Amino acid sequence: MILAYNSKIISIPGCILQLYFYVSLGTIEFYLLAVMSVDRFVAISHPLRYHSIITNKVCLWLVLISWVFGFITFIYPTMLMFGLSFCGPYEVNHFFCDSSAVVKISCSDIHQFDMVFASFASAVILGSFCLTLISYCNIFFTILMIPSKRGKIKAFSTCTSHFTVVSLVYGSAIFIYVRPVESSSPDLNKVVALLNSVMTPVLNPFIYTLRNRQVQQVFREIGMKLVSNKSSILLR
Repeated sequence: MILAYNSKIISIPGCILQLYFYVSLGTIEFYLLAVMSVDRFVAISHPLRYHSIITNKVCLWLVLISWVFGFITFIYPTMLMFGLSFCGPYEVNHFFCDSSAVVKISCSDIHQFDMVFASFASAVILGSFCLTLISYCNIFFTILMIPSKRGKIKAFSTCTSHFTVVSLVYGSAIFIYVRPVESSSPDLNKVVALLNSVMTPVLNPFIYTLRNRQVQQVFREIGMKLVSNKSSILLR
């Protein structure tokens, strides 16, 4: 809403709620990426049993659990932030209410909040990353055991889109949240946060859909039409 109305003013409770929804939705993304890595592992390691293991009911429960726990995880750190006192100047050095920027305008002792928030963020990011890493290690060893080169390429291609997103999301998140607060640079954090919160969601549809044959066919048809139109214009 603030960005839509080109306003740079937000209330402190509104700022904290914005932070809560930002980190909660980010947590859900980490949980879902971990779930997707397990899904890829089952698809490659147990292809014949895949539909009996990953049923529609299992998928629904995994997604539901990811969303529920995603919104539950950061309730306690958010409550701690509501207990902080804020003094002027009320100016957040960020394009949204990021935790590292908001606590800088607090006149309370933020040591406990920093410790709790960093612990929760590290647990979510590194925990889901470890599960993803374990899944990909198993996928890698399974692919090495495939005898044919064509089979290896086909198996690896099923993971490329997910692996690309994992690299972008975890790389930026670990850089921002899994390190000491004292070593953080506000300007550099803003650049990395822009990559994490804007660029990655924009690229996601392209990363996930470009492997789809129908999408590839549509792009080929568009390319052929553009080439034919350019040729007809040159002839005129």
